Amino acid sequence: MATAIRLSRGGSKKRPYYRIVVADSRAPRDGKFIERIGSYNPLLAKTDEKRVVLDTERAKYWVAQGAQPTDRVARFLDAAGVKERGARSNPNKGEPGQKAKDRAEEKASKIAEAEEAAKAAEEAANAPAEEAPAEEVTAEEAPAAEASEEQAEG
Repeated sequence: MATAIRLSRGGSKKRPYYRIVVADSRAPRDGKFIERIGSYNPLLAKTDEKRVVLDTERAKYWVAQGAQPTDRVARFLDAAGVKERGARSNPNKGEPGQKAKDRAEEKASKIAEAEEAAKAAEEAANAPAEEAPAEEVTAEEAPAAEASEEQAEG
């Protein structure tokens, strides 16, 4: 039988209260448990000594028996000096997911294309105006500028 030291939720809606219990790992969260070894009230201030109440002797016994604490309970056990909790590191924690990276890359390429089209339209409007008469330039360049704008939007 695999035992776990975990939190069992009690209290009313929006007013949580947890019991620290030793239970079979297959039992439901708020269901049958073997022994209650403490309580946790997250509504109290972090400095309040009644926020976490733990029977350290029973916790040491169950840890010696092989009971696995959950992450939150492991923090409580570490604070009480029952079981040392190893440092955990997640180097990819702040890194965006693959879809977000793809969206950002796509957006950057669209912006770059729009800037290139704007520069090309600007150069086309400025350079031929000096060489050719204004009437011919506006008639030829207007459809090309509209087409480049439509490509940038679509």
